[in-house]
Amino acid sequence: MRHARRKERRDDDGFRGRVWLAGALPHQRRRSYPAEGKGPAAIAAVDYFAHAMTRYVGAYTAICGGLDTLVVTAGIGGHSASVRAAMCGTLTWLGVELHEQANASNGPCMSTTDSVVAAWVIPTNEELMTAQHTLALIRP
Repeated sequence: MRHARRKERRDDDGFRGRVWLAGALPHQRRRSYPAEGKGPAAIAAVDYFAHAMTRYVGAYTAICGGLDTLVVTAGIGGHSASVRAAMCGTLTWLGVELHEQANASNGPCMSTTDSVVAAWVIPTNEELMTAQHTLALIRP
């Protein structure tokens, strides 16, 4: 247990911490998301993620002087309506109003028409983009 806590502190993206909180194993990263589990550990993991995203979005909103659109692209937020709901629920102070049905059906627009900040789910293929950019760099 002590070793897991040390790893969690070193992990900048927080994924290991969320897995540890949810009681999942690292090899389950691609197959399940903390919000899809049941019980208090899964709820704690989602709350942790939502809190972390609130910090990041709040910080970048302050740096940029405002927020027009929130885009969730991939990973946990892109694949889990319950995680998006938890995250957007912490961002209501910015004017994000989540449309529950649109969020449940993976958008693409998941905000209400009255929302001050538009919220979107836009699928990405990060591996393909990385490969294309890498290829462009190494080709003469």
